[in-house]
Amino acid sequence: MRERLVTLGCALAALLLLGTMALHGDPLAKRRASLPTTLERGDNGLLGVSSWLRAEGVRTQPLRTRFSALPSTALPSARGNLLIVSLPAAVNYRPEEAQALDRWIGSGNTLLVLAALRDHPGWARFAPAMASDLELLTELRFAPPTKERKPGNAAPRALIPNRAHPFFTGVSRALGFSDDPPIPYTLALPRDGFALSLAHEERDGQDAFWLRPHGEGTIIVSGFGSLFSNRALGKADNARLLANMLAAALVPDGTVIFDDEHQGLSDDYDPARFYRDPRLYATLAVILAVWLTWVLGATQLRAPRAAVPAPREAELVRVTGLYLARVVRPAAAARRLLEQFLQRRGEQAGRRGSDHAQLWDWLANHPRLARSEVQQLRAWYVAACAGRRVPLVALRNLIVQAERQLAQ
Repeated sequence: MRERLVTLGCALAALLLLGTMALHGDPLAKRRASLPTTLERGDNGLLGVSSWLRAEGVRTQPLRTRFSALPSTALPSARGNLLIVSLPAAVNYRPEEAQALDRWIGSGNTLLVLAALRDHPGWARFAPAMASDLELLTELRFAPPTKERKPGNAAPRALIPNRAHPFFTGVSRALGFSDDPPIPYTLALPRDGFALSLAHEERDGQDAFWLRPHGEGTIIVSGFGSLFSNRALGKADNARLLANMLAAALVPDGTVIFDDEHQGLSDDYDPARFYRDPRLYATLAVILAVWLTWVLGATQLRAPRAAVPAPREAELVRVTGLYLARVVRPAAAARRLLEQFLQRRGEQAGRRGSDHAQLWDWLANHPRLARSEVQQLRAWYVAACAGRRVPLVALRNLIVQAERQLAQ
């Protein structure tokens, strides 16, 4: 019983070591705890706005592929749709995606970019790469503040309209939320054309909401990445601001598209969904139970003592023969075989003590033996006595044959 308990303890220790190595802590776990996706229920998720729009009869669609699929996306209308993108992104943008997005907007659709320029939600951990992504998607150039400006605190920040605009009808202020002190970016210079500033941040008066026409479509950039997140949608006039933008951007059968792909939620592979699947843990539990059963029940804990059997007579003869074959010269072995043969024949014939010459003559004249065989045996005897090599196998066979003939 003690051996089984020791084995169980070792098995559990091996499992603990394996789990420590395979299921190590994820340094991005904090960021992935609440991402701006349509499946996220946390503070920074977009599940709330997605559910609200569907309840109001607005068609919504999560986009979990690259922007290259936008022209071929199955939408009721090819124009009058709204794409919501959150920046910074977890997955990089490809140049061909920017080209496809540019054509899609220019054909009469709207891009809304929720960029963490003036706030700092928990998922915006890689803000330095955001400026290049913004310029790639919107053709607007943003620059971080000068070194003299210090980051603000993580308190809520208000967005105040600059002047009357359809987007801000009935909107006096909208709130953005930060999990960390933000590093406010500012609009440097549009690469082409202009960007209309519609609202500013209440605290320092810096622009924080821009509108830019693009072909037959529109690009909207919000400097608050958390503006329509789960925790912010019901605050101040945030929901009214979104409703005004949808009224201006969507046609009757238009669709609100949420970019889940670039926040790590892809149809191709979703590791978070894989680890949330209960079938994974059920399978691991079955494997673990079978393995522990095998370790504790079928494994032989102590090797049995091997009983060494006594050697048989044939084995002893074989080993002895191999030993003698290595140490005895063939001529000496042949001479000894022939001397024993002559001794047995002399005793049989009543010629004990006779010399070998008489015994050879007696054997040569024996009616049951062939004279040629006796002459061969005698020749081998002479050779053995002279120290010459004799074929032992042939000699042994001939002696056995002669003794059988004499015994008849």
